[in-house]
Amino acid sequence: MKIVVCVKYVPDAQAGPRFAADHTTDRVGVTGILSELDEYAVEEALKIAEAQGGSTVTVVTVGPQGASDAIRKALQMGADAAVHVVDDAIHGSDAPATSLVLAAAVGRLEPDLVLTGMASTDGAMSVVPSMLAERLSLPQVTFAGSVAVADGTVRIERDGDASTEVIEAALPAVVSVTDQINDPRYPSFKGIMAAKKKPVQTWSLADLGISADQVGASAAWTVVDDIVARPPRQAGEIVSAAEGDGGHRLVAYLTGAKLV
Repeated sequence: MKIVVCVKYVPDAQAGPRFAADHTTDRVGVTGILSELDEYAVEEALKIAEAQGGSTVTVVTVGPQGASDAIRKALQMGADAAVHVVDDAIHGSDAPATSLVLAAAVGRLEPDLVLTGMASTDGAMSVVPSMLAERLSLPQVTFAGSVAVADGTVRIERDGDASTEVIEAALPAVVSVTDQINDPRYPSFKGIMAAKKKPVQTWSLADLGISADQVGASAAWTVVDDIVARPPRQAGEIVSAAEGDGGHRLVAYLTGAKLV
């Protein structure tokens, strides 16, 4: 079985977000990491590959040169190979353009199963897996809390507020997993050393048959007009009942803040 995992290189949340002059997320001048939510997809792919026997796991990412760090982490965890799509024209791409590039890359690999995280920790849109499945003309099942593969089908369980849904789809399929599905492994020393010898292919837009005018900020469906820093936290207001009007003051505050 050929398993492909789509992963994303995101700014380290501990360092705080930074934005470029064109209002896009700065992915070059900041410390980046493999999106934590994508680690669950990598782990699940490795577990399926280990259970199936003879399976391979390839990770695919779209991003700047620094995105190789995300690839390296996945390879250290145990993935067999990687593909890095890097091209200056991709800068500023939105979700539709990202899914276009991913679909072209994943399609070339002809996988039996495509796994993704449920969202990226920077964009948090959760729409790319569905867009990817649509572009690949594959069935998709999302927000999986468990995944089982057998007899040419993938079966997932999706936990809701009141029930658990069980969904099956024929392979090949696209599956996004939640952060409740497993506990991602830490790279071992053996895994770190082995990752240095694993194959990593670098593809450009030209390699995928995509023109520059299909991606980037100029092709984006949305535009960020302005970015405003989050205001600092302010001290709260204490409502005392000592004077006997605490209840009225509390109601007035909640009403004025449109909380009731």
